[in-house]
Amino acid sequence: MKFMVSKKDNTTLATVTGLCCIGILILVVIGSLLPDSTDTGDNITFNVDKGNETSPPPNNTSNQSAYEASGYCYHVVDGDTIDVEGVGRIRLVGVNTPERGQPGYWEAKDFVEKMCLGKTVYLDIDDAKNYDKYGRILAVVYVDDMNLNAELLRRGYAEIMYIPPSEFDPYTWT
Repeated sequence: MKFMVSKKDNTTLATVTGLCCIGILILVVIGSLLPDSTDTGDNITFNVDKGNETSPPPNNTSNQSAYEASGYCYHVVDGDTIDVEGVGRIRLVGVNTPERGQPGYWEAKDFVEKMCLGKTVYLDIDDAKNYDKYGRILAVVYVDDMNLNAELLRRGYAEIMYIPPSEFDPYTWT
């Protein structure tokens, strides 16, 4: 039995094969651009290289035995929001600093810049709720063996802002 394939059928087959290859390539590229995490609704499980994991500093106020992420702080947005290379925008959980134009804004922002900017920070990401409504990662930030969230409260640059669910109780930081 002989099968005859016309030139038109060969062209159609080549076109379909080419489109399939392009589709697969697009999926691979999109997949490589997504963050290294598994979406479980509101909660995100961060896949962090455990080889670089360090223990929390002695004044750690959480019950965690290790940080979930770390990175270089390259930008301070305001007193309670920083940008961390390789991680993203971080919202300091449990605290609220004044907004631009409000009294205390510059003092809080300047303090966070002094403490974080250009340094490696360590993050204890809120396991109860990983992101706020603006897509920022909720975390306790540690820098130079200090819980920055608690220090903002202690120095009067921030007020407690507890929004459940959260694994952290900022009332224990004061």
